[in-house]
Amino acid sequence: MATGGRGAVVAMAAGSTLSSASVTLFLLLVLPRVSQAQTFFFPFRQPETCGHNQYFDISALSCVACGSNQRQDARGTSCVCLPGFQMISNNGGPDITCKKCPEHMKGVTEDGWNCISCPGGLTAEGKCHCPTGHILVERNVNGTLLSQATCELCDESENSFTVANALGNRCVRCEPAFINTSKSCACSEPNILTGGLCLSSTGNFPLRMISTARYGELGISFTSEWFAKYLQSSAAACWMYGNLTSCQALGNMCVMNMNCYDSSTFDACGLFQFIFENTAALGTVHSVSFWRQNLPWLFYGDQLGLAPQILSTTPLPTNFSFKGENQSTKLKFVAASYDVKGNFLKWQTLEGGILQLCPDTETRLNAAYSFGTTYQQSCEIPVPKILTDFPTPTFYDVYLEYTDENQHQYIWAVPVLNLNLQHKKMFVNKDSSSGKWLLTRRIFLVDTLSGRENDLGSQPRLIRVATQISLSIHLVPNTKNGNIYPPLITIAYRDIDIKDPSSQSVKVSFSVTYEMDQGEAHVQTDIALGVLGGLAVLSSLLKTAGWKRRIGSPMIDLQTVAKFLVYYAGDLANVFFIITVGTGLYWLIFFKAQKSVSVLLPVPAQEKRFVTYVGCGFALKALQFLHKLISQITIDIFFIDWERPKGKVLKAVEGEGGVRSATVPVSIWRTYFVANEWNEIQTVRKINPLFQVLTVLFLLEVVGFKNLALMDSSSSLSRSPPSYIAPYSRILRYAVSSALWLVIGLIQRKIVKTKSYRAPLQLHGSIVFFAVFYERFIEDKIRQFVDLCCMSNISVFLLSHRCFGYYIHGRSVHGHADTNMEEMNMNLKREAENLCSQRGLVPNTDGQTFQIAISSQMRQHYDRIHETLTRKNGPARLLSSSGSTFEQSVKAYHTMNKFLGSFIDHVHKEMDYFIKDKLLLERILGMEFMEPMEKSIFYNDEGYSFSSVLYYGNEATLLIYDLMFFCVVDLACQNFILAAFLTYLQQEIFRFIRNAVGQKNLASKTLVDQRFLI
Repeated sequence: MATGGRGAVVAMAAGSTLSSASVTLFLLLVLPRVSQAQTFFFPFRQPETCGHNQYFDISALSCVACGSNQRQDARGTSCVCLPGFQMISNNGGPDITCKKCPEHMKGVTEDGWNCISCPGGLTAEGKCHCPTGHILVERNVNGTLLSQATCELCDESENSFTVANALGNRCVRCEPAFINTSKSCACSEPNILTGGLCLSSTGNFPLRMISTARYGELGISFTSEWFAKYLQSSAAACWMYGNLTSCQALGNMCVMNMNCYDSSTFDACGLFQFIFENTAALGTVHSVSFWRQNLPWLFYGDQLGLAPQILSTTPLPTNFSFKGENQSTKLKFVAASYDVKGNFLKWQTLEGGILQLCPDTETRLNAAYSFGTTYQQSCEIPVPKILTDFPTPTFYDVYLEYTDENQHQYIWAVPVLNLNLQHKKMFVNKDSSSGKWLLTRRIFLVDTLSGRENDLGSQPRLIRVATQISLSIHLVPNTKNGNIYPPLITIAYRDIDIKDPSSQSVKVSFSVTYEMDQGEAHVQTDIALGVLGGLAVLSSLLKTAGWKRRIGSPMIDLQTVAKFLVYYAGDLANVFFIITVGTGLYWLIFFKAQKSVSVLLPVPAQEKRFVTYVGCGFALKALQFLHKLISQITIDIFFIDWERPKGKVLKAVEGEGGVRSATVPVSIWRTYFVANEWNEIQTVRKINPLFQVLTVLFLLEVVGFKNLALMDSSSSLSRSPPSYIAPYSRILRYAVSSALWLVIGLIQRKIVKTKSYRAPLQLHGSIVFFAVFYERFIEDKIRQFVDLCCMSNISVFLLSHRCFGYYIHGRSVHGHADTNMEEMNMNLKREAENLCSQRGLVPNTDGQTFQIAISSQMRQHYDRIHETLTRKNGPARLLSSSGSTFEQSVKAYHTMNKFLGSFIDHVHKEMDYFIKDKLLLERILGMEFMEPMEKSIFYNDEGYSFSSVLYYGNEATLLIYDLMFFCVVDLACQNFILAAFLTYLQQEIFRFIRNAVGQKNLASKTLVDQRFLI
């Protein structure tokens, strides 16, 4: 038996294996064909499109016909029996069976399972109908079905006071208002029936109530269906019976009317105020005089000057800190929420976007309640979504939760500034003076209910949306522990006239701002501006006096006044720059680094003065820059060639057919070479502008220094993408960008180690450090230009003013420079081994550069020669100039060269000069005390100050100008990349202008053809 049994099992297993194999083969052959033939689309149906004898199948998502003797139910997703038919079976959904009731029992019971004989008529659904005040009885007390239903009259006598309930199946005690007023369940005249309550016409409660919804923004008022149904009854129940829910409902209707009331009318707020004033005997809640027992707290009172006392008298008994062990950066707001009928819903925190209509992630929504983080959120919401999401308004009383020193939890009522509130037909809360404000308590987000005019089920005529909600926190002045005054919610509603909802939308915003009194900061800034401005006036007067001495004019004329204003513009620009950078760094350091909160960033409205200072500083600095630019491209310059002819040569004489001896001409190429080098260094700067712009931009955008400018307490250079990104502070953006610009500029300043040409040329160089790495060797073009002049036997005579300028002594110690390579190298070797004299103008000195103050006689003689030299505003083209003009220009050139050379060699005793050192005070003030009356004065100048007529000597002005240009563009556009691009673009434009015009001036003043200036 065991063996046989095992065989049977084996046979079954084999059969099962063959069967599964065949099924698998079948699926492999059939499924590909099926997948190729099937489709994935079907007709789109909605429940309301199904016929009355069809139901919507929630699984197949289509309309399906009901069975015989059936029709669609109220929801449309199932079937019910037709009137006169009873259910035999019901397995849920559409699977029901119906049977016709017999002729003598045409009615159907309320549950639909039985047929019954009715005492009266039938309803449209085939159920038994009873007269008003009667209830339908279909079963005995024990549940036994009666053969015939009965209609029982509820006992309204004094013993019972009962009436049929809303469903008509039970007798219940009638409302106390009916019993107390009419001693019955009927509200007969002269009593008034409203909202399900019976009110006595002989009471002292006002009966002429106005069920008006006011939309002050649009200037529209109309009778609200909600107010018409429930205003009078809510007010009466609140007044007569102290019904808490009715009082809350009345308060809600007052809030829906923007807390506006007129003492002469009894609208929602008028009724609330009437009850508030006539229930003083009930006492207050929590000792708050504005909060009456049984009533909601809606107002703070209408006394003038009350708002400032509430907002800035008593600090909250808690503190906030950004860092440290006692870090506290969470604002714990809670709200007591109520529905429109006055029912208390729950306590809830404001986290999760309770007051924020714009959708977002929970992390970003909750960032609004992180202390110190300025929050801004805005979006546009379609009206259909508002109508769908907010069928009835929800009301909120907002509080700030805190813990005292004894770890007891308390809540502080947060006042509300409703900008739509009207008092005596005036929008008092829009006044700039807080003394005229009327603060309130309760708010809502959306009201689509009070704007329904005739039917509560119809589309509203108007809706009201809270389009602007702002939560402002004020820091207590001079606090060191992060104390704040009670927060203030400022809310503005917009009334929307519903015409075409599908095409209408509304913009909403939510913001949190932090403020502190900036009065002390403004006073300190004004003091600094006054003191530094006074010093700027003194500095400008000294510069003007120095300029007057340098032009040799003692008269004060209009030109002098204009020059003073230009100098003052530059100095005042530096004052604005110092104040703005100092202010920006103050806010950056003290706000970001503080532990216990003692300072808060200025809000955008408070930044206007700062932005004005930046704009003024930039405008004045631009004027100074243009003044320096014009001064540089109008200087007088001449290259003195010390080279002398070497012997004589035989030269053919045109027209005579013979030859004669003539001096060997001196080569002009050395002058051209020096002139070309001067042309090249005109726009050389101590920093690399492109490197400056790119490095600052890299640090701001890539490294993340721009995140330090965010209006939050974090000092991190990075932000995670899911987190909320606070708006930028213009002051902090200015501080961060200016600090980086100055640091990079200072790091780029060249540290030069220069050796004289006494050493071999290849050893001469300069070491430049950028940031913290050693980059490469770069020529110091200013020192090299001086060395080049000496090796070329060319001196440079510069006049930046009429009687002041610079002299570069380039006379070769070897007597000549127009020589071959062998002799040149020999001269360098002799100089390196100190086998020749030194290069200085004064024997046995190295002084080659001088500041010069020339006498008026010297200047007049120079002008006479110079007038001939530049008679035609510069040399004409060499190939196209007339012979006489060219010869005259050449003669003037040689005359000027000979005159200046003889002047340097003390040939002209009536125009002689002497050399001296500047006094320390002269160096500090940048002016000369001695006037060159009979003799000119050469001041030793080891600082190569002739670079002041070049970009190189004005690096501070250029650096600050570029910085302020960058910052002004960024403040206007809030875009560092655009600011960097425009900054570099303007640098290149002005560099091109400086090169082009300076090149023309150089060619005009030195007779060097412009074609050689490359």
